[in-house]
Amino acid sequence: MSAEVVLVTGISGSGKSVALHALEDAGFFCVDNLPPELLREFVRLEHERFASRIAVAVDVRTAGSLPVLVPLIDELRTEGVRVRSIFLEASTESLVRRYSETRRPHPLSTAGAATEAASALIDAIERERGLLADLREVSTVIDTSQLRPAQLRSWLRELVEAPRLPLTVVFESFAFKRGVPLDADFVFDLRAWPNPFYIRHLRPLSGRDEPVASYLSEQPEVLEMLGQIESFLRRWLPSFEGEQRGYVTVALGCTGGQHRSVYAAEELRRRFGDRAGTLLRHRELEPDR
Repeated sequence: MSAEVVLVTGISGSGKSVALHALEDAGFFCVDNLPPELLREFVRLEHERFASRIAVAVDVRTAGSLPVLVPLIDELRTEGVRVRSIFLEASTESLVRRYSETRRPHPLSTAGAATEAASALIDAIERERGLLADLREVSTVIDTSQLRPAQLRSWLRELVEAPRLPLTVVFESFAFKRGVPLDADFVFDLRAWPNPFYIRHLRPLSGRDEPVASYLSEQPEVLEMLGQIESFLRRWLPSFEGEQRGYVTVALGCTGGQHRSVYAAEELRRRFGDRAGTLLRHRELEPDR
């Protein structure tokens, strides 16, 4: 069978409902919490009904069936099904805050008294991480800790529309003051560079603006580090391709995520323009869409 399946999974509270709605808007036939044992038959039936783009959300509520999911993904791919597994992740602090705001219980939480709730929630989150660890290893990971729903929807649309290539490289800018992205494979700290924030006419601009880019491109240490990062990636990205990895995130951080990291992500994306699969993200800069 020839179909495209996006498997949405991850930590409870990390945004699976938002993701599923975004995929539905993008033209996918979506179903939530499908038992893994039914996945193959469901794909076959929906494909026969001319639903060629299918999105399925699977989470810890079917924990007893999760061990069959990773080998099933491999089997479906050998049968010609294009399967893309997306794992939504978030920091424990972010998850605790979200559960506190919504007042919804965690699927694995067994807390009784209110005083036990916070401790039980953290225990449930860590237990869930363990149950989903193998699935995370074979998935594209998106850290939603600092993402607004509109950003997550935008990133998902971009991801599912990207062609399936041997290796997709994502250059992501971020602010250290808001935390390192959990989905990063490589993290580079650019805070040693001169900071345009302290130049009055550059402060309101970003690394995508020509005056900032021109200023940074004239700094010897900026050019030196960019060259070293480029050389490192060109040396080691082929090794990731050899491991059949589909996705590598290169995170570039500065203090505020506005000038230096944005410029570096833009410049590296330009330098790696010879690669067919590159994506660009600015975590702190992208407006609500």
